[in-house]
Amino acid sequence: MEHNKNIWRDEEFVDVPVEGVEIDFTTRAAPDSIRGRGARSNAVGRYEKEQRLTVDDGWGGPAEWQGTGRARRTQVSIDTSRSIIARNSSPDLGFDQSINPYRGCEHGCIYCFARPTHAWLGLSPGLDFETQLFMKPDAAALLDSELRKPGYACKTIALGTNTDPYQPLEREHGITRSVLKVLQRFNHPVGIVTKSDLVTRDIDILSDMASRGLVKVALSVTTLDPGLARRMEPRAATPAKRLQAVAQLASAGIPVGVLAAPMIPSLNEPEMEDILAASRTAGATEAGYIMVRLPLEITDLFQEWLAEEAPNRASRIMKLIREMRGGRDYDARFGKRMTGTGAYAAMVAKRFRIATARLGLNERRLRLDATQFQPPPRAGDQLSLL
Repeated sequence: MEHNKNIWRDEEFVDVPVEGVEIDFTTRAAPDSIRGRGARSNAVGRYEKEQRLTVDDGWGGPAEWQGTGRARRTQVSIDTSRSIIARNSSPDLGFDQSINPYRGCEHGCIYCFARPTHAWLGLSPGLDFETQLFMKPDAAALLDSELRKPGYACKTIALGTNTDPYQPLEREHGITRSVLKVLQRFNHPVGIVTKSDLVTRDIDILSDMASRGLVKVALSVTTLDPGLARRMEPRAATPAKRLQAVAQLASAGIPVGVLAAPMIPSLNEPEMEDILAASRTAGATEAGYIMVRLPLEITDLFQEWLAEEAPNRASRIMKLIREMRGGRDYDARFGKRMTGTGAYAAMVAKRFRIATARLGLNERRLRLDATQFQPPPRAGDQLSLL
């Protein structure tokens, strides 16, 4: 007996007969639409009631399946948040307040721990995360207002904790630079993490703040292999450009470190010592590492990517990840989620300690100065008599 069922096909809601129709119950994206992207699929967010399915109804499918070369384009919307400083209480993090000028990230890193946050917006942690982006044009004004509140307590603000503050959008919109200008005026300490050499554009601001102990920068270097980086982080700066950025920042007197993160066992983790050595040569004085994390939707996205990009090692990589996560794809416990547990995780940790000691990294960790914080006077403000 034939009956109808409502299903999603690409961007259209269609009513098709179930009998005789081949339905692929995946969310696999069209080949051309993933060109230059990290994710291979676009499953809807975990909070949505409908699921989007790929359907071949015998009529040839959408044009992008037919090799027209139509790639998925980046779309940018305005984020109208009324506050800009986010707070957290995680003991695993070295900060408790942060700013993210953008939601989503065009770098498209397949392993990105921030992908699941896109589900809060009713979007997919897959391709949507790297193509449906949001910017906060009022970030600087909001920050100025928040820093002037009477009860504000100055603590280091982290930039780049969720999505990259120097992703390609920043080149055009300059929101991160506008935030840095506010922090500079307020003598407010800031720590920056990025994968982009665009950070060197702001050396004029950063060097001034560094002279007063108000800033340090960390470049995330995942691999030294440009081919692997292009597949794993398709729109991020090349490893060579990141190391060049380390050298430029160090030459300008800006404290700079490197994060070997995330380390993926049997994929880029064997490079850890080489990454640390190259970073030290470039001028880094601090270093850290994080083992890959696969919470929520990331595990499926990552395993899809592995099946295509590293099919001969996919099963071994996932086996090692699970060994470090108590037999699961992810262990969210504080104190464990960044480094993992078990023999393999302990071996990586020991290698990191030996390498950093040999290279002279982390001999002294810079503490940023929060005592200089002072809201600058605004036009029309009465000056203090003190």
